Amino acid sequence: MPVFQYKAIKHTGDPAEGVIDAATPREARSRLRAQSLQVTDLKPLIDVAEEGGTVAAQPVFARRNLGEIAMLTRQIATLLNSGIPLAQSLSALIDQCESKGLEIALRDVRERIQQGSSFANALAKNPRFFNDLYVNMVRAGEAAGNLDHVLLRLADYIQAQNRLRSKIVAALTYPMVMCVIGVGVVVFLLGFVVPKITRVLQERKQAIPLPTEMLISLCDILRHHWWAMVGAFILFWFLFRLALATEAGRLAWDTFLLRVPVVGPLFKKQAVSRFATTFATLLESGLPALEALRIVKAVVDNMLLANTIEIVRNRIVEGADISTPLRQSKVFPPSVCYMIAVGEESGKLEQLLHKVAEAYDEEIEITSQKVTALIEPLMIVCMASVVLFIVLSILLPILEMSKVG
Repeated sequence: MPVFQYKAIKHTGDPAEGVIDAATPREARSRLRAQSLQVTDLKPLIDVAEEGGTVAAQPVFARRNLGEIAMLTRQIATLLNSGIPLAQSLSALIDQCESKGLEIALRDVRERIQQGSSFANALAKNPRFFNDLYVNMVRAGEAAGNLDHVLLRLADYIQAQNRLRSKIVAALTYPMVMCVIGVGVVVFLLGFVVPKITRVLQERKQAIPLPTEMLISLCDILRHHWWAMVGAFILFWFLFRLALATEAGRLAWDTFLLRVPVVGPLFKKQAVSRFATTFATLLESGLPALEALRIVKAVVDNMLLANTIEIVRNRIVEGADISTPLRQSKVFPPSVCYMIAVGEESGKLEQLLHKVAEAYDEEIEITSQKVTALIEPLMIVCMASVVLFIVLSILLPILEMSKVG
C-alpha cells in the first residue's frame, strides 16, 4: 500500500503535516477529512524498484538515529513478549515516531508484513534505517522462535554502540571547536586588523624587519588570493572524497587513522570494541561463525580490519580456527587473539568477546580523557605561537621607530 505525505489545516486553523498509508490518493484524502483535516498538499512516496524487489523510498533528509532505533527495538520486543502480534505492535509505535523518515519506514514494514512478508525481509527493504546486521539478527530470531529475546539483545547492542560513538565524538569535539575558533581568530587578525597597522608602518617608509615582511605578504595573499585558497581547499576535498570512494584509497586512509599519533589508538580501540561486541551479539543470536563474520566485516567501518576479517573467513573455510589468522594478521592486539583462542577452546567465545568489549570500552573512556588532556595544551601552544608571531611582527618595527625618534 502506498504511503502519502500530506500537509493540511486543522479545524482550528492550525497547520498539520504527516504521512498516511492508503490505496489511492482519493482514499488518503477521505481518511484525512474524516480526521477533520483540510488537505492542502498530498504527495505519494513512491516505491523504487531495485534488484527484482522494491525498496521503500525515503526523504533525502531522513537520517538514522541510533538512540531512537534502539528504543523502538526494545518497545517492539516488549510488545511481542506481551503477546501482541507484530503488525499491531508496529501500529502502536508508528504514531509516536519523532523521525518522519523512520515513521515512513515502519509503515512500509507493517504493510509488507500484512501482505505476508517476513519481518526480516520487510526490514531489508528499508536499509537506510535497518542495516545488514539488524536484518540478519531478526531473521535468526524468527527462525529460532525467540524474536523478542533477539530484539532485546539487539537493542542493547545498538545502545552500547551509540554510547561508544558518543564517547569518541565527545573526545574530539572540544579540540575541533578550539581549532575552528583559533583559525577564525587568526584569519580575522590577518584579514582586517593587521593590514591597518602594517599600512601605517609602510607609509613611514622605514626598513621593515623580516618577520613583518612575512606577515605583510601573508596578509596580501589572504586578502587578494583568498578565492584561490578556497578553490584549492574545495579541489583537495573533492579529490580526497574521490580517493575514499576507491578500495585502495579507503584502505590507505583507514590504515593511517589507526596509526596516526595521539588519536590513532583511540580509533583502533573503538574498532576492536565494535568487532568484539558485534561478533558476540551475532553468535548469541544463533548465526554461524562464517555468516557472523561476513556481517561484522560490513559494519566494522574500517577497511584494514574488514580485509583481515575476510582473510579469517577464508581460513575458517579451509579448516583453521578464528584466533590463529587474527594473530598472524598483527592488526588485532595479541590479548584479543589470546582471549578468542581461550573462548574457542572452552566453548565460551561469546562471553569472552563481551569481556573484551567491556575492557576496551573502559580503555576508550580512559584514552579519550588522555587525548583531550593532551590535545588541549598542544592547541593552546600552537595558537599562542601564531599570536606571538603576529604581535612580534607588529611590535618590532614600532620599537625601531621609537629608537629612531
